[in-house]
Amino acid sequence: MVRRLHFTGADGKVDGCPALHTDEGTGEIIVQGTPVTDPEDLAQLRHFGAGEAAVAVPRELLVNWGPKELERVPERVGQAGFRRLFETFEHTAWRLETRRGYASDRQGPDFRAFLDTGSSPCDPDEPWFVTIKAQTDAGKAVGRVRIADDPPTEGQLFLLDYARHNAAFGEDIRYLWREDAVRAGLPAEDFWIFDSQLVALLRFDDEDNLLDIELITEPAEVVRYAIVRDAAMHHAIPRDRFAAQVATAE
Repeated sequence: MVRRLHFTGADGKVDGCPALHTDEGTGEIIVQGTPVTDPEDLAQLRHFGAGEAAVAVPRELLVNWGPKELERVPERVGQAGFRRLFETFEHTAWRLETRRGYASDRQGPDFRAFLDTGSSPCDPDEPWFVTIKAQTDAGKAVGRVRIADDPPTEGQLFLLDYARHNAAFGEDIRYLWREDAVRAGLPAEDFWIFDSQLVALLRFDDEDNLLDIELITEPAEVVRYAIVRDAAMHHAIPRDRFAAQVATAE
């Protein structure tokens, strides 16, 4: 069976290697480093068996990127607790959106209006807009990068149109074609990251319904998501420029 590995972290001082990966199925840590092959070195290893391999890595790789918990117990938060995160963050709130659509969008009247008219309405008194405007007016940053298919799905076109409303209340929304996101090594995960200290990982079912929200504070994991954020922001383009590309392709 092929393992499902995700990149955990690397000793960036040496071309991204050595590195650690985590097996999502078993929780095992895969250590990537320089093979130890000298017979005299191997002879000093206790319990070194046939078919096993030894690698040498810097101590800081394990200190900085190794798991800090023997078993990670997921901490889940309800909708009320999740909403409070947008009221209590101190500096930045940022999201990566990777799905082809969201059930919550399709179930709302704004989506139906968009399908009927090609334009989505906006209620400035909507709680989300009130909260975000208060935070951005206070000098805090709220942004996201959305991954879009080529051609975009109905749900993605709706969000592309609706993003002009988000921008009016201070959000910085950018876009990235899916093939570029894959090329950049971005994961197919939806998450918010707050103040580079806390990650809210959003899990969905196959029908795009939100199943649960897991809070992650383990430093190595938070840094991994921060790296994803930085890479996404580097490759993404502003919403208006992306909308022009979509319009040209139609």
